Amino acid sequence: MSSDRGRGTGHPAGSEQSAEARLESWREALRRHEADDVEGRTARLRSRIATLQEAGLDDDEAFLVAVMRVDREDPVAREVAREQAAVFWRRFDRSPAAPGGTTVDWRGVGVVAALAVGAGVSVKVGVAQLDSTAFGHNVALLVAPFLGAYFAWKRRVSWRTAAVLLLLTAVLAVAINVYPFDVGGSTGFLAAVHAPIVLWGLIGVAYAAGRWRSTAGRLQYLRFTGELVVYYALIALGGGLLVGLTIGLLTLADVEFQGVIEDWVLPMGVPGALLVAAWLVEAKQEVVENIAPVLAKIFVPLTTITLLVSVAVLGAVGSLTTVDREFLVTLASVLVVALALLLYAVAARTPGRRPGFFDGVLLAMTVAATAVDGVVLTAMVARTAAFGASPNKVAVLGLGVLMAVHLVWSAWLLVSMLRRRDGVAGLDRWQAAVLPFYVGWAFLVVVAFGPLFGFV
Repeated sequence: MSSDRGRGTGHPAGSEQSAEARLESWREALRRHEADDVEGRTARLRSRIATLQEAGLDDDEAFLVAVMRVDREDPVAREVAREQAAVFWRRFDRSPAAPGGTTVDWRGVGVVAALAVGAGVSVKVGVAQLDSTAFGHNVALLVAPFLGAYFAWKRRVSWRTAAVLLLLTAVLAVAINVYPFDVGGSTGFLAAVHAPIVLWGLIGVAYAAGRWRSTAGRLQYLRFTGELVVYYALIALGGGLLVGLTIGLLTLADVEFQGVIEDWVLPMGVPGALLVAAWLVEAKQEVVENIAPVLAKIFVPLTTITLLVSVAVLGAVGSLTTVDREFLVTLASVLVVALALLLYAVAARTPGRRPGFFDGVLLAMTVAATAVDGVVLTAMVARTAAFGASPNKVAVLGLGVLMAVHLVWSAWLLVSMLRRRDGVAGLDRWQAAVLPFYVGWAFLVVVAFGPLFGFV
């Protein structure tokens, strides 16, 4: 029966060691939470795992199901179960090319290569067929479907889910390209800016597949997004350096290469590198998980300082109706960065780690961001009352209200966590819960603001 699966000739020792390692991790997590009867709780979990294995589940499935079926009336066990499930999902779907692996997933490499070429061709055709404004509005639509297709293939997304994702992507494409936006108007610009956010959310559904509704699935996607930005930046820096050196060498040889760069290397390489970066993040998750907390600890304090300086500058301003528009746009950009860092820092946090100094810094950034957001909202309300409503003002107001709710409750959860020095399950769930609202607001801006404001 299945009690022998993973313990026979296929995996003689690895599965038993893995199972014992998981049980030891469970035991240590209980000790961190100062739970009583640690051995009794561990024995009950071991018994559940064995029962599920006898029923036909493999080791991974049995562990996950057993953990999620811990005693519902036991709050400590529930908290530890959430932590253990999060750790499990981080290590699920590992690529054979991950560190410690001995083979390369050539099929996966082929799929990524084909999709990277497809994304490059899509952008090149867009450059050739669209004017600069239309291309700027469509660039995300030209690339995102290929990244979504990669995860739909890798995660074996159901046909129903894939159909819904394609339908929503088509709705975005229609809104961007069929709506009669005024040339240089606000609603067209807002649609182009918010469409990538919606596409990011749709890719997240494909990335998490059946786990999109779970906290663990959404937080894993946040971690992936942060690392994707880092990997893509590194590829861009390295690629830019190589292109620059190549141009320099060919110039010395009186060979003209500028046209090739503009016509082929950039249109094909820039979008293709995104697919390569996504594959690298997936393949190197063990290394990535060590980078994530470091990145958060570097940028959260820097952003906190920027926000505090912004608060001081705003304190010196007189009437909020006289605040420079460009300054408000800059503040809104800083707030978006702070919000992204909050999401990323919570997602990158090691499950089970007790609150510490960095959580206090994260709280300081959240409070400062809340103060800046309050001032921006007040300024926008004052400007709307003085000069009337506009698509830009309504878009900023809607986002500002959503951010205010997100930041205030996050600050409250951080304070509660620091006072009680307990786990972060509530904070995790809150960050995961607000993601669909940001994507939903962006979708509303794309499809509804044009008709509402006469496409101006």
